[in-house]
Amino acid sequence: MILVTGATGFLGAEVALQLVQKGERVRCTKRASSAIRKELQPYAGSIEWVVADMLDITALEDAFEGVTQVYHCAAWVSLKQKDKNPMIATNIAGTANIVNLCLQYGCKLAHVSSIAAIGLAKPGEMTTENHHLDVSAETDGYAISKLESEMEVWRGIAEGLDAVIVNPSLIVGTNAGTEGTGQIFETVRKGLKFYTGGTAGVVDVQDVAKCMIALMDSDISGERFIINSENYEYRRLITEIAEGYCIKPPATEAKPWMMNLAWRVAAFVSAITGKDPFLDKIAAQSSYTIKHFDNSKIKKAIGIEFKPVSLSIKEVCAVA
Repeated sequence: MILVTGATGFLGAEVALQLVQKGERVRCTKRASSAIRKELQPYAGSIEWVVADMLDITALEDAFEGVTQVYHCAAWVSLKQKDKNPMIATNIAGTANIVNLCLQYGCKLAHVSSIAAIGLAKPGEMTTENHHLDVSAETDGYAISKLESEMEVWRGIAEGLDAVIVNPSLIVGTNAGTEGTGQIFETVRKGLKFYTGGTAGVVDVQDVAKCMIALMDSDISGERFIINSENYEYRRLITEIAEGYCIKPPATEAKPWMMNLAWRVAAFVSAITGKDPFLDKIAAQSSYTIKHFDNSKIKKAIGIEFKPVSLSIKEVCAVA
């Protein structure tokens, strides 16, 4: 039996989908309030769903019965400042519970982290798995939560846990909806007027799931892997999305000072309305930061050939 946490999310659902399509016995956790995603509904008879919050150790123990492999995709993601500390605590504690139960039941773990948990390389260099985030200088609550969650996995590895860690870049795919990277597509579709001068790593959700499953089925353990297809300029990314929707791409660059002003306005509006800010400080700064991620380690490890990002963009735009 294979356990997938976070299967009501974008990546977790794709992992569960690929496992079921391989004929594996799959059990997925969900919160009582979470709905099963549409891509998994046709497989209702092939997936065993259990209600188990990551902080509910009793429910998690029941979910682990007969399990040999665990894909830990569940995490709390929030831009709200008021959520920062509880998000960090929750993601760390939830991962610690998964790690402890994997040790107890002898399961192999594939843990989903993020490139947010990897430190950036010096200008002109590629960021690799050997770069480490300086948590003492980091202000992004999500990045801190993912880094500290990784530390729980490394603690488990030191105690004998069979585990791998994946650090995906921006994940795109047809089932993203309007959350996460899906929000980028939706924003462009509605008529984005500006582009920014930064770069980002981008990867298709199908490839992230393929990498995780290949690593799980290998003898590889005690390693972390950047999962990234291509390094894309934001201007190119937004232009290709606009062209996919057959609309005019933005022609004006939003300078760093403009982005820094925008996130401050967003924070002010959020404080008044109580809604998530339309732009946070971390996203604003990231939009003009040059980042290049090296994917050679995962390619060498499992021999994957990544789907071109341009093809992924066309697929997303085609179903909108």
